[in-house]
Amino acid sequence: MKFLREKIDKIKPHFTEGGRFSKLRSVFEGFETFLFVPDTVTFRGAHIRDSIDLKRTMTVVLVALMPALLFGMWNTGYQHFRSVGVEAGFLQMFLFGLVKLLPLIIVTYVTGLGIEFIAAQIRGHEINEGFLVSGMLIPLIVPIDIPLWMLALATAFAVILGKEVFGGTGMNVLNPALTARAFLFFSYPGWMSGDKVWIEGLTQGKNVVDGFSGATPLGLLAQNQGDLLPSFRDMFIGTIPGSVGETSTLAILIGAFILIVTGIGSWKIMLSTLGGAVFMGLIFNAIGANPYMEVPFYYHLVMGGFAFGLVFMATDPVTASQTETGKWIYGFMIGLLSILIRVVNPAYPEGVMLAILLMNVFAPLIDYYVVQANIKRRLKRAAVALNTNVR
Repeated sequence: MKFLREKIDKIKPHFTEGGRFSKLRSVFEGFETFLFVPDTVTFRGAHIRDSIDLKRTMTVVLVALMPALLFGMWNTGYQHFRSVGVEAGFLQMFLFGLVKLLPLIIVTYVTGLGIEFIAAQIRGHEINEGFLVSGMLIPLIVPIDIPLWMLALATAFAVILGKEVFGGTGMNVLNPALTARAFLFFSYPGWMSGDKVWIEGLTQGKNVVDGFSGATPLGLLAQNQGDLLPSFRDMFIGTIPGSVGETSTLAILIGAFILIVTGIGSWKIMLSTLGGAVFMGLIFNAIGANPYMEVPFYYHLVMGGFAFGLVFMATDPVTASQTETGKWIYGFMIGLLSILIRVVNPAYPEGVMLAILLMNVFAPLIDYYVVQANIKRRLKRAAVALNTNVR
């Protein structure tokens, strides 16, 4: 690493102001800070000094994603070999999933980072590390068989219209990864809601064993086939069809533990989202007007992308509520709306996506009223104290 550091320091003057490649300064700094911690420090003045920065925050989130990512790779191979009736070992399944998922990750990063590099050059800003997480989230929430051109188009849409038009990292209103998924869902619904898209090879018409459909649990419920649901244990572990990173609630909980312990993810948002989902699920169980409403409330917690959205999407520090009270309201409404959309309108079985995007829009409003309520309460308390002193 010392050799690499010396080489970078040697060519650095060419990218500073007045150098031959000064116009590429932001690109050079992006690569430099990716390899090494920035050496800029504050010596004086009233500033907050902390060891955490955006790069470290993104790194922790990536580490928290690893359990879901690794399990998803194995499950991709497991579902494929299960669909064609072929026996395969653990390593063979994992390598199969790795080969299938790697192109999705590469396309997402190349597209997203390429656009961010161009945007940074045009604005003359530094390249931010925000897409390091979004670039991993997007491949984990789409079907494994999705065409690469379609994924590139969705990524470009999410980065340009969901992020850069608002000013880039830290300024976006909507979660970029969910924006990409929403684009795919409404533009190419057949690729986001069909049964075959979740298992590699089924969209190409490969022969499958009798009785294998590739339907996800939410897909079965939408088709009034709740009696065919996998067991709660299978859905909790994740040995079911679905998006690569969303099937295993167990792996996602490991990631949640990492985020909470490190303080990167808000436990208040996670807990309140869980509470909102349980609340709405219990109401539907009490009503029981149709088979979907009769599904035990705790099943909703392990189906679809609810757990993944709760841990990695709802807690996005940029698009979530910032006030402490607001976090409870924000999370509770996400959980409530997720189950409400799922059950009341099966045409949108993945309700958590729409619920989070909707609450992303309302998060600033929630914070505004929380702050205004605090101001009124303090003014009232100050008025009472003043009157007491006057007397």
